[in-house]
Amino acid sequence: MRFAVLGPLEVIADGRAVGVPERKVRALLAGLLAHNGRVVPAVRLIESLWGPEPPGNPLAALRAKVSQLRRALDEAEPGARLLVVTRAPGYLIEADTDAHRFQATLDRFPSTGGPGLASGGPGERAAVLAEALAWWRGPAFADFADSPLVHRTALRLEEQRLAAVEDYADVRLALGQDAALVGELSELTAQHPLRERFHALLMRALYRSGRQADALEVYRALRERKREELGLDTAPELAALHQAILEQRPALRRPAPAPAPAPARLPEPLTELVGREKALADLLGLPASARLVTLTGSGGVGKSRLALEAARRLSDGFPDGAHLVELSASSEPEVPGMVAAALGLRDDGDLAAALGTRRALLILDNCEHVVEPVAKLADLLLRAAPDLRVLATSREPLGVAGEVVREVAPLDPAAAARLFTTRALPGTPLPPRDAEAVEVICRRLDGIPLALELAAARVRSMGIRALADRLDDRFRLLSAGRRAGPAHQRTLKAAIDWSWDLLSEPERVVLRRLAVQVGGCTLEAAERVCAVPMPLPGGPPGDVELAAEAQAAGLGPDHLDPAGVADLLARLVDRSLVVRSGGRYRLLESVSAYGMERLRESGEHDLVLRWYATYYTQLAECAEAYRSGPARHRWVSRLDVESANLRGAREAAELLGDTRLATRLTGSLGWYWTQTGRQATHLAEPTPATL
Repeated sequence: MRFAVLGPLEVIADGRAVGVPERKVRALLAGLLAHNGRVVPAVRLIESLWGPEPPGNPLAALRAKVSQLRRALDEAEPGARLLVVTRAPGYLIEADTDAHRFQATLDRFPSTGGPGLASGGPGERAAVLAEALAWWRGPAFADFADSPLVHRTALRLEEQRLAAVEDYADVRLALGQDAALVGELSELTAQHPLRERFHALLMRALYRSGRQADALEVYRALRERKREELGLDTAPELAALHQAILEQRPALRRPAPAPAPAPARLPEPLTELVGREKALADLLGLPASARLVTLTGSGGVGKSRLALEAARRLSDGFPDGAHLVELSASSEPEVPGMVAAALGLRDDGDLAAALGTRRALLILDNCEHVVEPVAKLADLLLRAAPDLRVLATSREPLGVAGEVVREVAPLDPAAAARLFTTRALPGTPLPPRDAEAVEVICRRLDGIPLALELAAARVRSMGIRALADRLDDRFRLLSAGRRAGPAHQRTLKAAIDWSWDLLSEPERVVLRRLAVQVGGCTLEAAERVCAVPMPLPGGPPGDVELAAEAQAAGLGPDHLDPAGVADLLARLVDRSLVVRSGGRYRLLESVSAYGMERLRESGEHDLVLRWYATYYTQLAECAEAYRSGPARHRWVSRLDVESANLRGAREAAELLGDTRLATRLTGSLGWYWTQTGRQATHLAEPTPATL
């Protein structure tokens, strides 16, 4: 839970604003937040809330308001009532506020005493100040600024904001943005007619814009106003600036611009882009306000190729060039240097200043292994360079404010077939006898362009139908990879290895165990097969002994808590390794085959197969218990959806030699086959050769 005070008071829990009932309760919260971390005496709280007419029992009334506040916070986020602490002689709150975040960001700026940016260039400092000022939504404590408990804090915060605005204008002048600042500073001097630094900044901006007379008039008007209203003269610093403008001293001139990025040519494509017409049109149609666009998707799905084609089409709109930064071979510390090199700069000293006001397009390709430094750099550059746009490719989003994410999906069957035949038989029509084999290849390779192109390269040596027959051994079959390009894009296995190497160990455990699911699965199934399984709740007794044995067997170094599987699955979805659709999770067939290889290598293949077979047996038994009740239709629909996994579970039980489990599974489905008109052979249909 956090609290927003830089504007109207807000309580934010789980990313949403939470209502706090009754104005006096909100006023109490505002007073405590204004003294964040310090005790506010009960007497002062009572005076602030009720003024000269307190209730008959003021302490009891105050305790009631505190109780209301605690209840409201606890309803928004369980346990949040503990934030309001009773401590003699009153109460205090220790909370995460936007005022703290504003101050923490300012502490990185050298003019406020922070060491963080002492060596940073003006572009970097401008980005930090823009980040700090972005926390403001209006006057501090806007709806309670007149409260005696809040007033001084609100004034202090407002002074900090104005100082930050002055610093921001100063560094923007250092970046040569004087013409853009004239209007803003004119408005600020009108709002704060006696604040000298705003007038000094406006004088410098006007002088650099070729308006020396206007700059001198700003000084004259301020000097007269101070003499008439305060009987004071202007500060010596402002008088010195006035004299420097009269003398047109060279130090006042606009700073020399940072070196322009070297002109760049994007690499020319060697092949036609196939099947991406809709996705390309979407990218080209994004508004200019979409300044950071990230293409996500699984390895080999064609993110880089789509990004380059979009960049080529957009490049005419960027007079300062489109620049490709290939990051697949970079480490975290190398990211700024590689971006600088792509821009034609000799070093990465101040990239933000180098881009400045230039209108350029930056393509950051293959970011997933350096996602954090890339995200920080992109955020910095976009804040400091208003005319910069960034197009990134990554197997997960960068997570930067304002990011527009577009997932690049596998090709649809028609486009996949067109890509495969174009690459396999250039200039030659597909023989009708091979059409079915092409359909099988495209389906089993999930419409992934990299896999299809690698498969197409095999057609010359073995033919299309033989290729389709041998896809069970796809990683060996598609190992004759490309000789050029990033190493992780040269073979199908290398593409998935790249994603696997970026996973944490718990994520790897879930991915390899999820591979036994034949037809995709629900979250419940993932929790009970990827982690230590338990009998289904609300169903028949099931096989408690077998579940207990599985639990005991699973308590090793790779033991996972079922409650943590949902979060791990979400991370795998973000990393484009698991597909979530219609409330179910599934793996692309190539990822599933890879996961099965890793499952065998881990030594837990038979154990996870037993968990898998046990879960679907328990599911079938649970459905049988409701075969004649009002829930029958729901269970019939669920068994229909799980038909592939029911077959897989039967095959797994037989593979393990557990005839008892296989018999239980078959026996519990008799009513289902009878009522739906299916035969027992339905369970014996062939399944993919993954177990």
